[in-house]
Amino acid sequence: MTVLIISSTEDPAGTNIKKELLLQLDWEEIGTFFNNPVYKTIAIKNVIMLSINDRTIHHENIDLEIEKQLGIKPKQAIFISRHSSKTGQPTLTTHPIGNYGNAEFGGKTRTIIPCLPRLMTQLLREISKNAKKAELCHEVCFEVTHHGPFLSIPTIYAEVGSNEEEWKKSKPASIIAKSLVYLLNNYLYEQDLPKDIPVLVGIGGGHYAPRFTDIILGKNVAFGHMIPTYQIRAGNIDEAIIKQAIDKTPNAAGVYFHRKALKKSEITHYKKMCKENDIKVFSSKNS
Repeated sequence: MTVLIISSTEDPAGTNIKKELLLQLDWEEIGTFFNNPVYKTIAIKNVIMLSINDRTIHHENIDLEIEKQLGIKPKQAIFISRHSSKTGQPTLTTHPIGNYGNAEFGGKTRTIIPCLPRLMTQLLREISKNAKKAELCHEVCFEVTHHGPFLSIPTIYAEVGSNEEEWKKSKPASIIAKSLVYLLNNYLYEQDLPKDIPVLVGIGGGHYAPRFTDIILGKNVAFGHMIPTYQIRAGNIDEAIIKQAIDKTPNAAGVYFHRKALKKSEITHYKKMCKENDIKVFSSKNS
């Protein structure tokens, strides 16, 4: 039943978030992993924080590695990390992981990892609230499902972006840490959140999922895996991938289309596919 928090020593943003978590909660050292201390929370049961020395997105099967080396069987994982973009826009993001197409950045080709939709959604709400209080200029948003590593357990990322200057700042890292502390104190596991929160898979839109972000900040709904328009246009989204996105989103009730970001023919195609597979299509009226 262990919750893992994982950072990388080569990642300045992840390291800063880890430092803030060490300040905001009481921990005890219980061992080492790749010559780095392993920490366990004192007041909250079953939370372990550790670091690796390589990039998190390429460190495959870390859940099995931890079980073998530390004798700890993890239930879910949260990676704390940097986010990079060409624009350098300051961001605070969270997202599921996996690959709809080729595994160019870790993980396995056309393989989606189980996610934590209600926890991830609640985390983003907390990040948004805390960022506003701190008067940060950062954009707070989901990112769509992308990159590795491969794990067998439900996993999400929480990130500070989007350039080296932002990664080294303590304030954005403290907001991510504060939001995670709230989550760990109130909703340790996915099943701890209210069951009346509908869980959806999002289809359409850009990499930063603006429509899905807006919806969860205003309505009682959660998103799990999110499929951007660019993956559709790349030819990666077929029936098998849609089914996999549903299967790897616990308690998924159906799908929601960002209609303005899709062609009518694309909506018609995927609605037909959903109907043939008994997947419910939601609209704003349902949420």
